[in-house]
Amino acid sequence: MQIVPMIKSHPDVQGNISENLAQCIEECFNCAQICTSCADACLAEDVTPELKQCIRTDLDCADICLATGAVASRRTGSNETILKQMLDLCKQACQTCAELCEKHADKHEHCKICADSCRACEEACNKAMQEIAA
Repeated sequence: MQIVPMIKSHPDVQGNISENLAQCIEECFNCAQICTSCADACLAEDVTPELKQCIRTDLDCADICLATGAVASRRTGSNETILKQMLDLCKQACQTCAELCEKHADKHEHCKICADSCRACEEACNKAMQEIAA
């Protein structure tokens, strides 16, 4: 994880880092990539109209994961209330996306991979939220 040394080097952090938050940042950015790729794969399927909501949910989840990863990466100052709300929103978006992709996972391998990534991000967001005192 490259985010760990980066955050540790931040002057305001002084080497202190939450491993759960660092893992969450990594999972958020990974999930965003996977969701974007899943949406693109859904567009390439012959049954695209049936996957319309899956595509939309993938893209919404990707955007929320990107925003959450960005907010969580910022260490100057502190806005724990906003960070906790972002993590909660990301957890919910990942849960929704995972549930929808799981419905298609038996027919589309990309949906299975996406669902697994969303579940990992959902769990990472939950662990990170538990450490925030807001």
